[in-house]
Amino acid sequence: MRAHSLYLLSRTASVSSPASPCRCFHRMGSLKMNIPIVDFAAFSINKKRVSNRKLPALSKQLETAFTEVGFVILKNTGISHATVTRVLEVSKEFFLKSKEQKGPFRRSSFPESENHGWVSLETESLNPPRPGDLKEAYNITSLQSDIRWPPDPFKDIHTSFFWQCKDLGLRVLRVMAHSLDLDPEVFLHTHGQIGSNKNATTLRSLYYPSVKCEEAKEGQLRCGEHSDYGSITLLFQGSEGLQVLSRSGEFIDAPCIPGAVLVNIADLMQRWTSDRFVSMRHRVLLPTAGDDRTRQSLAFFVHPDDEALISCCDGSDKYPPVTAGAYLKERFSKSYGKT
Repeated sequence: MRAHSLYLLSRTASVSSPASPCRCFHRMGSLKMNIPIVDFAAFSINKKRVSNRKLPALSKQLETAFTEVGFVILKNTGISHATVTRVLEVSKEFFLKSKEQKGPFRRSSFPESENHGWVSLETESLNPPRPGDLKEAYNITSLQSDIRWPPDPFKDIHTSFFWQCKDLGLRVLRVMAHSLDLDPEVFLHTHGQIGSNKNATTLRSLYYPSVKCEEAKEGQLRCGEHSDYGSITLLFQGSEGLQVLSRSGEFIDAPCIPGAVLVNIADLMQRWTSDRFVSMRHRVLLPTAGDDRTRQSLAFFVHPDDEALISCCDGSDKYPPVTAGAYLKERFSKSYGKT
């Protein structure tokens, strides 16, 4: 599935070496890699009407990024750095509460939305052979009016951000469809239930607490190597720490640019496009010895509607059709299998 994963090499970044005796990964040497930076101002969510005149050039830029790298950095999307900072602040207030206070919001305690809620430390392993990831998360999947929420202003801040991310995600999907010479609405038709219990699109707030690498379990990371599950992911980073897989098979640091959004292709979209767009693995390492900083990020995982039947958009039979809901359920069973 990774045959089209050609990386553009032009940005200086660090390469990680094998684990040291204290089981930390150290960064040594350097490689150059370019995750393309694309100006998305023409399709900013602040614009009620978008310019089709600028669509061909923009779609070509996204096509190049998603076929050769799998990632792109979008600037001028209409989601401000101040907005992201505020969401991170409110999220952190929740994560710093006691386990007893967070417990009522635990994932799987919401019958109406199985993936909604708080994920405790080491509960999830995105690379199942490794021990549980050293991170917490809060998944916002359901926006039903009667669902339980942490104390104010958690609900209002996160709900508003969810809708902004939805708007941006759909605009990116529209440009992607154009780059594939498809009906501009083709992906939008299968993402019509975002925000309801008929669609698994999730706003995930991630918190990586301070950790001493020498106390971690053998092979444990903050976030194990993985590729995402659905259509695309929008990632807003509070600091650097993410690494993505390079063409040569080495993990390389991804830049953190305030006010910009890192967008990547996920596995179901790679399958949907018969491997034309590539979904690449990524991870978050343990901090280096003596680094006691925490880390935060916000990921908006865009998924098709649960009942959407995903088949190769080029008409081939490279992958058999699968419903988005069934595919996601299978992936979750592996990530949470240890619990």
